[in-house]
Parts: sequence; structure tokens; C-alpha cells
Amino acid sequence: MRFAIMAVAALGALSLAACESKADKAAEATSDAVKADANVTATNMDNQADAAKDAGAPASTVDAMHDQADQVKKDADAKGDAIEKQAGKKD
Repeated sequence: MRFAIMAVAALGALSLAACESKADKAAEATSDAVKADANVTATNMDNQADAAKDAGAPASTVDAMHDQADQVKKDADAKGDAIEKQAGKKD
């Protein structure tokens, strides 16, 4: 799954190759990889939260686990956007 997400991110970066500088392309690819990796991590965290729920964990614990997964995604989006902005690419 992780490789599939990274492959899609790489294809997206390649599709923009004709109209961007090398620095922009590298920043976009790095940003996409950061976001894709975080999505995989967050999905795994959500799966662990669901497993904890099925095992009888308190709802507050399960909610906290899901909140942590959401925070991983938000942090990665911010980091990816910062990478693009630093390269002068952010639209």
C-alpha cells in the first residue's frame, strides 16, 4: 500500500515535469512523499484504534488514538506545504 501511494505521488510529480524547474519538481516530490508516508502512518494508527475499540478499549482512548492519527496528517500537510513554499512553488 505504501509503495502504491508513493508511486501515485511520483506520477503526479512527473506530470508536472514539463512546466516546473528542477527545484520545484524536487520540492513537489519531497512534499508528496512526506504526505504519502504520513497517510500510511495515519491509516495504520486508525487501524490500531479500531482494533483497540474491538478489544474493548474505552471510547476516550479510541478517540484519542484517532485524534493522534488526524494530527499526523495535519502535521505532514503543514510540513509538505512548508517544503513547497521554501522552494517558492506553493500555489
